[in-house]
Amino acid sequence: MNILKRLFSLGKAEANSAIDKLEDPIKMTEQGIRDLKEDLDKALHALAEIKALSIRSRNDMETYQNKSKDYEQKAILLLQQAQKGDLSAEEADRLASEALVKKEENQKLFEGSKADKEKFDKNIETMDANIKRLRSQISQYENELRTLKARVKVSTATKNINKQMAQIDSSGTVSMLERMKEKVAQEEALAESYGDIANESKTLDEEIDKALDGAETSKANDELAALKKKLGMGGDDTNKIEE
Repeated sequence: MNILKRLFSLGKAEANSAIDKLEDPIKMTEQGIRDLKEDLDKALHALAEIKALSIRSRNDMETYQNKSKDYEQKAILLLQQAQKGDLSAEEADRLASEALVKKEENQKLFEGSKADKEKFDKNIETMDANIKRLRSQISQYENELRTLKARVKVSTATKNINKQMAQIDSSGTVSMLERMKEKVAQEEALAESYGDIANESKTLDEEIDKALDGAETSKANDELAALKKKLGMGGDDTNKIEE
C-alpha cells in the first residue's frame, strides 16, 4: 500500500513538473508562433488555389464570350446566305436558331464564370487581408518573444546575483579575515623565532670555532718551539753549536 502511495506521489510530481514545463511562457509562445506559421502556410496555399480558380474563371469568361460572339456571327452569316439565295430560308432559319441557342448557352456560361470570378476575387481580397493580419501578428509575437527572452536572461542573472548577495555573511567574512590575520601574525612570529634560533646556533658555533682556533694556535707554537729545541735553534743551544 505504501509503495502504491509512493508511486502515486512520484507520478503526481512528474505530472506537475510536466504541467510547469507546459506553462513555460517562452515555450508556449514559441509553440504559438509555430502554430501561426503553420496557419499562414495553409492560408497561402488556399490563396494560391483560389487565385488559380479565379484565373480559370477569367479564361472561361473569355472562351464563353468568344463562343457567344462566334455563334451570333454564324447566325448572321446563315441569314445572309439565305438572303443571297445560297441557302433555303427554312434551313437558314433552323441553323440560325440553333446558333442563337448556342450563343445563349455560352452567354449564360459566361455570366456564370463572371459570377464565379467575382466571388473568387472577393475571397482573394478577404484572404489577403487575413494573411497580412496573420503576418503582422507573427512578427509582433516574435518581437515580444525576443523581448521576453531578454527579460528572462536579465531577471535570471539579477536573481542569481541577489541570491549570492543574500547568502553572503558579512560578520562571518570579517571573522574569517580576522582569523586569517591572526594566523599570518602567528606564522610571522614563528618564522622570526626560527630565525633567532638559527642565529643563536650560528653564534655558538662561531665561539666554539674561535676557541678551537686559539688552542690549535697554542699547540702549533708549542710544536714549533719543540722543533727548534731539537734542532738546537734555541738561545743557549745556538751558542753551543757556534763554539
